[in-house]
Amino acid sequence: MRQRFTLRLWLAIAGISLALCLSAFAQQEKPREDFGSSLKRLKWDSKKATVVEAKDKKNKKDKTAKNGEAPAAEAEDVMRIETVLAVFDLLVVDKKGRAITGLKQEDFVVKEDGRLQQIGTFALGDDVNRPRSIVLIIDYSGSQLPYIQNSVTAAKILVDRLGPQDRMAIVTDDVSLLVDFTKDKAKLKSNLDTLEQNSLWAKKLGRSAQYSALFATLRELVAGEERPIVLFQTDGDELMWLQPMAEEMPQYRRASVKEFSLTDIVTAAHKTRTTIYAIIPGRRFIGLPPEELLARVKLEQQERQAARSSFLGAGSSRPFGEIPEWALLRAADVAQQRQTALASVAKLTGGWPEFLEQPEQARAIYTRILTDINRRYIIGYYPTNEARDGKLRKIQVEVRGHPEYVVWGRKSYYAPTR
Repeated sequence: MRQRFTLRLWLAIAGISLALCLSAFAQQEKPREDFGSSLKRLKWDSKKATVVEAKDKKNKKDKTAKNGEAPAAEAEDVMRIETVLAVFDLLVVDKKGRAITGLKQEDFVVKEDGRLQQIGTFALGDDVNRPRSIVLIIDYSGSQLPYIQNSVTAAKILVDRLGPQDRMAIVTDDVSLLVDFTKDKAKLKSNLDTLEQNSLWAKKLGRSAQYSALFATLRELVAGEERPIVLFQTDGDELMWLQPMAEEMPQYRRASVKEFSLTDIVTAAHKTRTTIYAIIPGRRFIGLPPEELLARVKLEQQERQAARSSFLGAGSSRPFGEIPEWALLRAADVAQQRQTALASVAKLTGGWPEFLEQPEQARAIYTRILTDINRRYIIGYYPTNEARDGKLRKIQVEVRGHPEYVVWGRKSYYAPTR
C-alpha cells in the first residue's frame, strides 16, 4: 500500500506539467456569501484523470436578465477580457542566487512558443502604484499547534508592510473566508487575533482541508485580481484525500475523498496567473538520508505531542512513549510526500517553498517572501498569437547579454477562449 501510494503521488506530480495544457475547470462567479460552494459541484473523472463540473441549471437561469435584457456577463468572461495582456512577475538572480536589481525594460527578451514578443508594460515589484492581491491561507488544525502563535504574529507583520494599494484576504483550512480582500489593516490584524484566540484558548481548530481551501481560493477569489499571490501555510496533510491517490481508500473512508487532484490545482493557478508560496511548518524531510530522517521525525513527533498536551491540559494525554522504527519510517515517508507535493505546487506557479522548522522563523520567512515580491519585475505584452483557443502558451524570458542570469517565475499561461 505504501509503495502504491508513493507511486501515485509521483505520477500525479509528473502529470501536472503535461496536464497543464488541458482545461480542467471553468471559472465561476465569486460566491462570497458561501465561500467554497463551487467545490460541491465537482466530480472526478477517472477516465480523463481530471475534475469535471456539473452544470448548474438554476444558477444559469438566475444569470438571465429580466425584461428581455441580455444576460449579465459572467466573471469568467470579465477575467478573459482583462487578461488578454500576458503579465508575469519575474525574479532575476545570479548563479549564487542573489537578486539582480536595476534592470530596465530593454534588458529583457521575451519569447512565446519560440516567437519574439514586444514588451508593452514594465514595472518594478515594489511600485506602490501597482496593487497586489495577497491571500493568506493559514492552517490552524491540530498539527499546527506549535506554530500558530508565531505564525499569527508574523502574519500581522506582513499586514503592516502592505503597500497603500495592496489588498489582502485571509482563508482558513476549514474552507472559510475569514476576511475578504481589504486594505483595512486593523481589520486584518483583528481577525488574525481572533483566529489565534479561538485556536489556543477556545480550543477551536481547523479541519485540515488545506488543498480544498486553496482550490476554492483559485476558483472563487482571485480570478481577475491584479497580481494575485497566495501564501499557503500548511503541512498539506489533506494530500492523501486528493485524486488519484485516494482511489484506493477503503470504502468506509470514501466520504472524505476529494473530487480533484494536484494537477487541477496547478492548472487553476495558471488560469488565474497566481503565484503560490508554500510555507511548510515542521522539520524538512526532503532529500535527507534514512538515519537523519529517523532522528528528525522522532523529534517532531515529540514536539507535536508536547503541543497537544499543552493544548488539552495537564494529564489529558498519555506520556510520549517509544515509537517503533517502522512507524517512524512510515511517518517520515508520508512527510516527504506531503512536502514534495507542496514544493511542486509552489515552484510550478513561480513561487517556492519555505520550511518553518522553528516557530520563531516565521517572521523571517514572511519578510523574505515579501522582499522577493518587491524585487520582482512586472513584464507584460500583447501576444502576437491572437488566437483565443484556451491553449497553454510557453514563455521564455532572458536578460539580454547575461546568459548566466536565472529568471525565476511562471513559465506559461493559458490563452483566453473568447
